[in-house]
Amino acid sequence: MSRIVPVILSGGSGTRLWPLSREHYPKQLLALSGDLTMLQETAMRLDGTAQQAPALVVCNEEHRFLVAEQLRQIDRMPHDILLEPFGRNTAPALTFAALAITAREPNAVLLVMPADHVIRDQAAFHAVVQKGRVEALAGRLVTFGIVPTQPETGYGYIRKGTMLASAGGYEIDRFVEKPDAATARAYLDSGEYLWNSGIFMMTAERWLEEIRRFRPDIADACVTAWKAGKRDMDFFRIDKEAFARCPGESIDYAVMEKTDNAVVIPLDAGWSDIGAWSSLWEVSQRDADGNVLQGDVMAFHTHNALLIAQHRFVAAVGLEDVIVVETADAVLVAHKNHAQEVKTVVAELKKRKRTEHLMHRRVYRPWGHYEGIDVGERFQVKRITVNPGAALSLQMHHHRAEHWIIVKGTARVTRDDEVSILVENQSTYIPIGTKHRLENPGKTPLEMIEVQSGGYLGEDDIVRFEDRYNRDSQS
Repeated sequence: MSRIVPVILSGGSGTRLWPLSREHYPKQLLALSGDLTMLQETAMRLDGTAQQAPALVVCNEEHRFLVAEQLRQIDRMPHDILLEPFGRNTAPALTFAALAITAREPNAVLLVMPADHVIRDQAAFHAVVQKGRVEALAGRLVTFGIVPTQPETGYGYIRKGTMLASAGGYEIDRFVEKPDAATARAYLDSGEYLWNSGIFMMTAERWLEEIRRFRPDIADACVTAWKAGKRDMDFFRIDKEAFARCPGESIDYAVMEKTDNAVVIPLDAGWSDIGAWSSLWEVSQRDADGNVLQGDVMAFHTHNALLIAQHRFVAAVGLEDVIVVETADAVLVAHKNHAQEVKTVVAELKKRKRTEHLMHRRVYRPWGHYEGIDVGERFQVKRITVNPGAALSLQMHHHRAEHWIIVKGTARVTRDDEVSILVENQSTYIPIGTKHRLENPGKTPLEMIEVQSGGYLGEDDIVRFEDRYNRDSQS
């Protein structure tokens, strides 16, 4: 029996959800609409259905350890995790997934889902997926069109064609780009259009046939990069040099708009792509004043607002239709009508070569995380947490010395040829040019304060000699 393999595309950066979503920790890794992250919710989306296989994830190599850890937290062993060295849009990503799956399950049906969508009605989604499976096994390429609830200008649309004899779907008359407000209203009133969800279903072999037919350049480049790829721990690395020659294109443009085998099945299951803060407000539970409050927040005479506090107390008085998002190093204040324009802030941060678009104050690593506490001329202070059994690389710095103070747990410290054990309230000093390593041999997290001093304190001043996580020798 042909199993359904969820293919989770986790390559986006979610710039419209800044400052929570950042390039090194994008929105799919955040818990925006519940206790689970969006990636975790996507990985569990088919729970309770028959014929489900483990999910295959395609992600940016920078996020690989975060993705693997989040799947481990919900006890989901993936079919595989494919690493793209950089983004080339969804058509190459799906082609790699199809190549990986046909090698193991040539008859598998792929359910292609972005990692950053919300679907509230799981039962309705499961029912539609079963309809899609029937069409996919008949050789169709299926997309799911969202039943529109408003004249949305932020989505592409699909015009329904002739109704199918089975599955409750339609042939696709045409895809249309994001419309202006008047056109979107006309689409809604006509009842002939659905929102383009970016969710697809087809057999792996069928996709490979169609991508070879319509975009042989993408197909050939992907096959070359796939064959030159290699296994790296729990991941499969697509060859960087070969992948650089692959054109970037979406599933829609590459195949779906060209093939005569595409169909659309309506989906009405509480879907949202959380494409902006206003979308999160729409899908979240609101209080009697229409407010969505997260964290240590108070609101007085305030209505229809989204207020999120992560590190400090936030109070709002006399506000309407506003978005306030507080993080450790940035605060966003915006009107809901301008939520889509948050991406301009990110563009300006890049232009000014600032780092707030890249990472949070807390930065995650495969061994744990660190958080900036203070920074000044020729010094900075970090709080470092190392997971039980984890270790930083054996490394050296050309431009900085480090002072380590253990505040919790047990540390095994390597300094050149010397290895020692340090416990709470003990400290050590790492001179410039000293090979060193920090390990946690214990069963509880190791917490340490690190004081760096020197003429240059950038994260790229790391030369790695050994690393159990197979990261580059030069940071």
